[in-house]
Amino acid sequence: LLRSRLVDGLNTLLGSLCTEAGFDTTQVVETVAVGNTAMQHLLAGLPVRQLGESPYVPVATAPLTVGARELGLEVAPASYVYMPSNVAGYVGSDHVAMALAAGAEASLGAAERILFVDIGTNTEISLVADGEIYTCSCASGPAFEGAHIRHGMRAAQGAIEHVHVHDHEFSLHTIGGARPVGICGSGILDAVAALRAEDLITARGSFRPDDPRLTSENGRSAFVLVDSEASGHGDAITVSRADVNEIQLAKSAVRAGIDLLLVEAGLAAADLDQFVVAGAFGTYLRIQSAVDIGLFPDLPEERFRQVGNAAGMGAIQLLLSVKLRSVAARLARSMGYVELTNHPDFNDAFVDALTLEPD
Repeated sequence: LLRSRLVDGLNTLLGSLCTEAGFDTTQVVETVAVGNTAMQHLLAGLPVRQLGESPYVPVATAPLTVGARELGLEVAPASYVYMPSNVAGYVGSDHVAMALAAGAEASLGAAERILFVDIGTNTEISLVADGEIYTCSCASGPAFEGAHIRHGMRAAQGAIEHVHVHDHEFSLHTIGGARPVGICGSGILDAVAALRAEDLITARGSFRPDDPRLTSENGRSAFVLVDSEASGHGDAITVSRADVNEIQLAKSAVRAGIDLLLVEAGLAAADLDQFVVAGAFGTYLRIQSAVDIGLFPDLPEERFRQVGNAAGMGAIQLLLSVKLRSVAARLARSMGYVELTNHPDFNDAFVDALTLEPD
């Protein structure tokens, strides 16, 4: 059923794209598909049960080239779909494509030490250092994408995407400049950082009870970010203790992954020459907010680089260049996977990272 839904969705998107471009889907003669390991297995018709059971082993990690019509894609009859290498059960070809587009291969032969972080419900991290690549996956959950947040939403019209505080006054910016109707991932990150900066929440995420901007929701404190009169739907938009807790858990998972890869490489955060942030959430987050709550290490601003949808750009590169397909396969083989669930220091690293404070 999942595979059928996936193929139907791809065909619908393909049809819309071709209509917009002014040609027929049967004129598509080459396709590249990147995605997480489970989605790639579903598309290829491979077994997925083992991906949900420890040790989460993929059926295939090598690149796959499959007839497009065999997969059910409505493209040219004799065309093929190329799917790059997977690395592990929770590090898929989308991470390989991201690393390719962001320059990880070139970094292998250089003296620079670069960390690549692709943040999502599952966050993949690669550290290139001294000719080696260390890679891990973190179960960061959907909070950074606006899910599991009381007034959370995807990055759409009216979503609060940035929160600033100046002279103790909170100001907001919404997508499209519309009246606020919810808060997306970058907005909730900013909000938590602002609440912490104003000392309205403790390093452990608890609200201080004596601020007049606090209200009670189900017997618990919440901060009123937008009152009912200013919102786009007539209800107040708040940040609750549960929302802060979701950000703490997501932040802690990512930061534990970063710290443990640094330990594996024998490095400190200060040794990093570049810190590359990818993904939809990574495009819009304010680096300073991430640093202020300890999601990212406290590095000079010029070391951070936000690259947006680098996985999509990597897919484009792989579509256009057979040579780069070999480069991507080599890059995937170079990634030394670190399984965090079995790492002896993971629990301690996770707990240490729960506090909302910078390095």
